[in-house]
Amino acid sequence: MPHQRLRPMLAAPGLKLGLFAMEFATPGLPLLVKHGGADFLVLDLEHSGFGFETMRVVTIGGRAADLPVIVRVPHRHPNEVSRALDGGADGIMAPLVSTAQQAADVVAWATYPPSGGMRGVGMMLPHDNYRPGAPAAKMAEADATRAIVIQIETREGAENAEAIAAVPGVDCLWLGHMDLSCSLGIPGRFDHPDFAEACGRVIAAAKRHGKALGRMAGSIAEAKRLAEEGYDTIALFSDTAALQGRIAEGVAALRGSA
Repeated sequence: MPHQRLRPMLAAPGLKLGLFAMEFATPGLPLLVKHGGADFLVLDLEHSGFGFETMRVVTIGGRAADLPVIVRVPHRHPNEVSRALDGGADGIMAPLVSTAQQAADVVAWATYPPSGGMRGVGMMLPHDNYRPGAPAAKMAEADATRAIVIQIETREGAENAEAIAAVPGVDCLWLGHMDLSCSLGIPGRFDHPDFAEACGRVIAAAKRHGKALGRMAGSIAEAKRLAEEGYDTIALFSDTAALQGRIAEGVAALRGSA
């Protein structure tokens, strides 16, 4: 079953910290993240070369490590949502959500019938830990424990943040800062007033509806600033940035002391 801790963790007050994996996918990655003190791992299938077989390696590793793994699916599509969940994802991150209906569709794709959803049923897979058992009970447990993270990363999505946050079953709004800046016509200009206004809409909507609010940070200083702004679910780095940054730190220190 999905990790019992993920949805309550997203709903609870306090800072939740994780890693965004876009390049490295091994069974040991969740354990490395957990021993680093983080709370979750996001595995990106949208911008990486990862497929669903690779995803299973990481999600099953996450279960062994007792670390929740959120999978960002490549597209908003019912088959991709169900395959990610069947493959052991504890939560789904849906990209480029711009309307409340699109958010509601993602929730429906991740929910079994007869509870208002349309998720196809497959049993004795990673999602139920390959266990036998009564289908109805396992389906109900899966619906109750899996988490839905909706990415706001378009102008329309920011404008509709209030309605999206109000959709039942949405656990977290995640601001996609780069795509949002591009949609606003100001690529990478995160200090622009239009970007600040759009972010403000998303922050206010998440707060008003009691939803977790997520974003990726590029540095510890940025993570601290985001936490002060109201983000409570923060990916400290991408895996590539974390590795490259650590190498650069060591190289600079050693060459600087030579």
